[in-house]
Parts: sequence; C-alpha cells; structure tokens
Amino acid sequence: MIQIFLVLLIIGGASLYVLAPHPPATPKQVKGLTELEAYLNLLVKSGSPPGLSMVVVKEGKIVYNNAFGYADQPRNIKATPNTVYHWWSMTKIPTAVAIMQLQEQGKVDIDEPVKKYLPWFDVIYPSAQDPVITIRNLLQHISGLPDTIPAMVGWVYYDDETPNQTEIVKRQLPKFNKLKFKPGSKAVYSNLNYMVLGAVIESVSGQSYRAYIIQNILQPLDMSHTDFVYTPEMANHEAAGTLPISHVYTALLPTILDPRELIRERQGKFLWLNRVYIDATPSTGLIGSAPDMARLIIAYLNLGSLDGKSILSPESISLLTNTKPIDGHGLGWFVYESKNEHYLEHAGGGPGFATTMRLYPDTGLGIAILSNGTDLDREGLVDLFLQLEW
Repeated sequence: MIQIFLVLLIIGGASLYVLAPHPPATPKQVKGLTELEAYLNLLVKSGSPPGLSMVVVKEGKIVYNNAFGYADQPRNIKATPNTVYHWWSMTKIPTAVAIMQLQEQGKVDIDEPVKKYLPWFDVIYPSAQDPVITIRNLLQHISGLPDTIPAMVGWVYYDDETPNQTEIVKRQLPKFNKLKFKPGSKAVYSNLNYMVLGAVIESVSGQSYRAYIIQNILQPLDMSHTDFVYTPEMANHEAAGTLPISHVYTALLPTILDPRELIRERQGKFLWLNRVYIDATPSTGLIGSAPDMARLIIAYLNLGSLDGKSILSPESISLLTNTKPIDGHGLGWFVYESKNEHYLEHAGGGPGFATTMRLYPDTGLGIAILSNGTDLDREGLVDLFLQLEW
C-alpha cells in the first residue's frame, strides 16, 4: 500500500508540475532597455503573467510607458499602456491620502481614538490597560486588528454597485473584533485597518467612500481611467485576470466562491476570470491604468501637487513619507532603506492580478508595474528597472 501511495504521489506531483506555468527566472541584471524588454517579452510569452503595463516617472515627468503581452489573450486583445488592471492593495495609498486630507480640513485627528468618529467601533482588547486604537494605528497597521484574509476572498461580487463601507464594516467587524496584540506594540498587516478607515472617511465627510476618493483625488489629478467600477472608458481597455490551474488559490477558491461565476474560460494552463469587484473597497478596490498611477506618483513626489492642483500639503506628504516605520510599516507605505537610500513601496495582489509601485522621494523616481497574472516577481522586476539610467 505504501508503494502504491508513493507512486500516486509521484504521478500527482508530476501532473501538477506539468500544469504549472514556468516563467523565465528574473535575471540578476540587464545591460540596457533592449535587454530588459527582451526579458519582458519572454515573461509574458510564458503566460505568467499574460500581460504587463509599466510606467517610470522621474522629476515630475513620465520617462517610460510601455506594455507587453495580452490584456485578454482568448479575445486577442493586446496589453497597452492604457490597459486597466485591479490595483488591489495599492488602493490603501489613496485611502491614506484621503485621511490626511480630512486631517488638513480639521475633520480628523489621526491621534484621536477611532471611536470618536465611529461610536459603534467596539473591539476586544488583550487587557483593560491597553491604549485605545487611534486613526494613526490603523494607518500604520499597529492596531492589533486581525486580517480579513482568507474570508475577504469570499466578499467578491459581480455587479457594479459599490457597497456602503460603513455597512460593510458594521457587518464584518464582530467576526474580527478580538485584537491580536496591544495597539502600538508591533505592526501586522491587516486589510481591516483600511476598511475601518473607509468608514471613518464616510462618517466625517458625509459622502460615500467612492464618491469622496473620486471627487478629492481622482478628478483633481485627472485620473480619468481609474475608478472602483469599470466605466465605459475603462471597459475599452480592460484586462482580464488569470489564475494558473495548478495554484493554491485554484484549490481554495471553490470552497469560498462559485467557480461558475468566477471562471470565464480555460486556455492551456490558465483560467481566465470574469470581471469582479470586492466589498473591501478602501483596502483593495481601485481599478486603473499605469499612466493614471503615474499621475498619483508624480503628485506625491511633487509634495502633493500636479498641474497646479494640490491634493495634499507638503507637511502631510512629509508625515506620510518620514514617519518612523514599525516593523517596516510607515503611514500607508512600507518603508525601506537600500544603499543608504530611503524608499516607499506598496504592492497589490490576489487571484487574477499582481501590481506594485515604488517611490524614491529624494531623487524623484517612481516605478509602477501592473499585471493580469496572479503571480509576479515584483521586487525582481522593479530592481531591473532601477539598473537603468532614467
């Protein structure tokens, strides 16, 4: 029996290997843009991911804007610089910007308790002596709130009616209200932190979260191909998400979602997914293009202003940029040092899409990469772009 089990195990493992995509390894270095683009063409040819769009900004200008592969290969739609992708967790940066805007308006103080703005915000602290959760704690992922993954995957829906975030948090919070640690004692990433921030934005602004972000960030920056739903203009540039047949998500998703709704079709080693949205809008809901992401990055690196319009003061930008990180977490951003250079980063990922952006405030350099594949060597690709002179 043991021998039969081992044979079946070997056969099963071999089958999974055959079905799994095998993208080319990210090179350690490239000699120039031509060599980098040759690798990117090989990468999308592997199907993991099938499509990429990327943009580089330097000192307030877009210096590179290109795309590779397919936005939707079964429908023969090529990826372009204007292709729109789910940003997933990169949405947290506009949410953080919105909170800082509201602080500038005197409607929020990030060092005040969350309960001041959301009286119904009831959580269970590890001890009665623990400090209460503040807005700053949420921004920096030091609140102690648990993450909503994997349950959040089940909050996917398929129509374009953006839900009220306050109602979502009120419904979900009782399932996640027991803190994992004393607020402020360490940092642990949690999508729930930013869902609660979305409810705070709704409470103090009197607007829906979506309406506030559109009116106060997307429209002032002329980010016309970014929204929480696919507008008619965005639909013309839509990337379809993909998921490898041999992947942990593929095994997990049927336990949470109906595959008949999620999966559009199979092509070779990949499942092509239907258009989806997710309830956790403030932490992971934006959909947009690389050039729109570039406009957000340029405004941020330019101390909050773009084309004569300001979305944030230099003081607020400085607070977001220079707050001392705790376990790598700053306010909104992951904060790192490399070769004595300070940089900010945030990635996004989940079934269907993988994205990342990295900013170097001291040199005015920003890089964003968007893809319609579940897996992507984000760090490796960004590092390749950094090898080139921009």
